[in-house]
Amino acid sequence: MGGHSVTFGADRSLYKGEGARRPNAWEQQRLGPASKGLRYDARMLRAVKLAQDRAHERTTWHCWAYVKNALLAAQVVHSRPTTLYARQAGEELERHFGFKKLPENDPRRAPVGAVVVYGGRDAGHVELRTERGFVSDFFSPTPYPRPVLGIYVKRS
Repeated sequence: MGGHSVTFGADRSLYKGEGARRPNAWEQQRLGPASKGLRYDARMLRAVKLAQDRAHERTTWHCWAYVKNALLAAQVVHSRPTTLYARQAGEELERHFGFKKLPENDPRRAPVGAVVVYGGRDAGHVELRTERGFVSDFFSPTPYPRPVLGIYVKRS
């Protein structure tokens, strides 16, 4: 599963094709220059923007709560996910909210808007991929240093 790269070109949406559009100038500034040729669903862009706007300088240890809030506020999910631990996020998003696990385990190759779920001995970690890095309760230019359990996008 790990070696395949997943690319989303100009004809592919992260969510629903009929809602996909090119980012405007303000969104491109937030998502970075590579977003210019891609199409994104407005809700996934909104989730990334909300998470970035709400992120702290350092972790609050509530990453899954922040990602849940961003997905719900952007109307990517129809109700607030109920799992407690970040490491459970992917399974719940797949089972109840129409997300799909990608055949990719490198967070740096995840499409913008993807939910990256990490494991570990504790609650794990979850974050959204941005063009410049990763965001949950805090922003980081690099992926979280944990084993990746999965990378998820909303089904097209």
